[in-house]
Amino acid sequence: MSPAPVLAVDDLPADPPPARRSRPIELSGSFTCDGQRLAYTEYGSGERVVVLMHGIMFTRRMHAPLARRLARSGFRVITFDLLGHGESDRPTESWRYSMPAFGEQAVALLDHLGLDDAVLGGTSLGANVALEVAVAQPSRARGLVVEMPVLDNAIVAGLLTFAPLLFAARFLPVTVRGVALAANLVPHGSQWVDVVTDTLTQQPEPMAALLHGVLFGRIAPPKSVRRAITTPALVIGHEGDPIHPFGDADTLAADMPRAEFVQARSPVELRSDPKRLTSAITDFAERCYES
Repeated sequence: MSPAPVLAVDDLPADPPPARRSRPIELSGSFTCDGQRLAYTEYGSGERVVVLMHGIMFTRRMHAPLARRLARSGFRVITFDLLGHGESDRPTESWRYSMPAFGEQAVALLDHLGLDDAVLGGTSLGANVALEVAVAQPSRARGLVVEMPVLDNAIVAGLLTFAPLLFAARFLPVTVRGVALAANLVPHGSQWVDVVTDTLTQQPEPMAALLHGVLFGRIAPPKSVRRAITTPALVIGHEGDPIHPFGDADTLAADMPRAEFVQARSPVELRSDPKRLTSAITDFAERCYES
């Protein structure tokens, strides 16, 4: 019997190239709610759905990195521009802007997409909107991801921060237009440069209406109502930020009977070093769909 042939190293088949991580499909869309156009982007596909909502004066672009990570984990993720933000309409009537109205818009998004429910998440303003949905229509919220909620302890710091912006928009509109003009001159293409320039690109009339409606309306469901929220929730808080004080997040987690709390290392951990918090959010969303 002839000996088996010996292959030289050069004759061995090359290892297959590492599989390239495909980027989830991204589709932008819009719909009309109460006569106003609202914009959103979908990432990935599937029956497990997560909706992410932005902070005040930010846009849905701020959640794009997290949305892509969740989509790679098998979720269908929708990022949503609330009224007065991003590519959604920006009316100049302050009565159109309130936390309950934003909650209605989130429910209208689910209706538009034909979804019975979803895991609803958000940062700051978006976190409070998720709470509003859990109060008004609890069956539509399968779970809540509440990052940096704004509750009682944040009221003074919030007024000190946003009241000057409201004053400028009402009485010094040229300053708002000047900042927007400067922001439009900044080259786009970087995720966080784009997020910042989106935030700075404001027009005074709708900006004033937005701030007036939010600052002088209901900021969040009261404590007695929060205690009745039985939706599973992941609350993320951090220290060192007076607008989003640790005490608000910690108290909220204690108020809601099915909430769990994760302390972030800093206000920007989910953006600058996202692995730990993204894993916590992914694990929580998966558990919401196991029941």
